[in-house]
Amino acid sequence: MKNILLVVLAWVITSTIGCAGTDKVDAAVADNRVTVKMFGKQLKGQLVAAMKEGGPVAAVNVCNIQAPLIAAKIGKDKGWEIARTSLKVRNVGNLPDAWEVNVLQNFETRKAAGEDIAKMEYHEVVVSNGKSTLRYMKAIPTSAACLACHGSSIDSKVTAKLDALYPSDQARGYKEGDIRGAFTISSPF
Repeated sequence: MKNILLVVLAWVITSTIGCAGTDKVDAAVADNRVTVKMFGKQLKGQLVAAMKEGGPVAAVNVCNIQAPLIAAKIGKDKGWEIARTSLKVRNVGNLPDAWEVNVLQNFETRKAAGEDIAKMEYHEVVVSNGKSTLRYMKAIPTSAACLACHGSSIDSKVTAKLDALYPSDQARGYKEGDIRGAFTISSPF
């Protein structure tokens, strides 16, 4: 009887710890979702305004200058690393690390299986150098508006601007509905 009570007690303790850990992860992921929405909303607002003012060439400037500033400000406020990355980057400063490459490839597999890109995300708590970090990624779908700078038929003025700013640009040739890349967050956990 004593052994059964010990087993039950151990199970209760383990279950409680597991639930507390799960609750902590769930809360952190929910915070990451809110943060990605905030980043996306701010970036989209600036892109829409730039497109109205100066077309796609002006939008390139937003992605070149404003997107990193938005990410840096939100990241500083939160104490997190926030960025965008892709399997085909425009800015070599946004190259994915090995973990991000695996997630992006997994997103492509999930897309091929019919999953909705707009809902696609992944998170994992990783431990490196004794520190736990919550890694989170949210897929970015390619919309029709993205094609002015990321499609196959890009205006020559936009191409000239892209070539000047991003000599190693790989982020062209997308079609509507492709995975353009992902928002990526690393937060202490």
